[in-house]
Amino acid sequence: MSEDYYKLLGVSKTASDKEIKKAYRKLARKWHPDINPGNKKAEEKFKEISRAYDCLSDNKKRKLYDEFGEDGLNAGFDADATREYNQWKSTEHQKGGFSDNGAGKYQSYEDIFGDIFGFSAGENKDPYSMVIEGRDIEYEITIDFLSALKGFETTVSMEKIKQCTGCNGSGTDPDSQFTICSACGGTGQVDVAQGPMTFKKSCPVCGGKGSTGKPCQKCSGKGQIPYTEKIKVKIPPGVKEGSRVRVAGKGEQGINSDRCGDLYFIIHIKPHPLLKRDGDNIHMDVPVTIYEAMAGGKIIIPTIDGKVSLKIPPKSQTDQVLKLRGKGALNPKTGKRGDLLVKLKVLVPMTEDKNILNAVKKLDSLYEKDIRSGLVL
Repeated sequence: MSEDYYKLLGVSKTASDKEIKKAYRKLARKWHPDINPGNKKAEEKFKEISRAYDCLSDNKKRKLYDEFGEDGLNAGFDADATREYNQWKSTEHQKGGFSDNGAGKYQSYEDIFGDIFGFSAGENKDPYSMVIEGRDIEYEITIDFLSALKGFETTVSMEKIKQCTGCNGSGTDPDSQFTICSACGGTGQVDVAQGPMTFKKSCPVCGGKGSTGKPCQKCSGKGQIPYTEKIKVKIPPGVKEGSRVRVAGKGEQGINSDRCGDLYFIIHIKPHPLLKRDGDNIHMDVPVTIYEAMAGGKIIIPTIDGKVSLKIPPKSQTDQVLKLRGKGALNPKTGKRGDLLVKLKVLVPMTEDKNILNAVKKLDSLYEKDIRSGLVL
């Protein structure tokens, strides 16, 4: 049995999402293969903490793990059916037959395990031969503000799990000497219950084959192996905080199926020291001199498309907003761009020169009224 996910990350079972993310990032920086090249121990440790974080960072997976352990994370797992079966085991059903009052969803073992393993009463299908399509995977990625506006292509290394190629997912060494399964006596089936009603299901030890061999050395009998996949992803221009970028077919591999789920990158954007985004518009504060504000003129400012000339109207004031149309963020859905909204900030010279101060004082006579006359509480 693998180590408890909470212990792997060094957090309590009541840890918040923020605490879990913080613990994972700290461990990831320590054990990442890029920081420990050639270190197999570090590589295995990184895979373990990545699996733990993948579970505990997802609220749905975390709830299943807390209630059912790792079994709850298996593809095709039916939580409702398992809960009802566990409840049935702890009630009077354990002492006698099944209830015939129609109140419960399940009237027999076949009904219960049919929902869990995908077969109906009387069919006894092998759950290990079921075809289950791969699930979608979400992966968080943090990018800088300008990259989000312009878009870019990158390659991301991801820790994933796939069907073992050494045993084709059976968990058994194909070259080993097979012996009769001790759990089912070679029949390939086991009784699920004893009592008034019984039924058989495929033996979980031998997978319904009736014989067992040595565990596959490549996957230690698990039937799956972790691996690192480098995935190319194209981040389109204009993505926002929380955007989901889909990469088809790069999610979880299915069981006995070549069809994989999809990979979704959840975008987080670092703040920019000069720019702020509001919808598709971008806001930027630009300093101007006293002369530029009074007399007007043209100044050069940077934009995501390069430097442009901005016309300052005469008699401009601090916090006055000028608009550059089409210089904002691209809307991926409409294909249209927002505007760049420039807020002017009039800066005064930092000087104590008396001649300059006396000259500036003469400007006070140009005010038509008390500039603070409107300050009334």
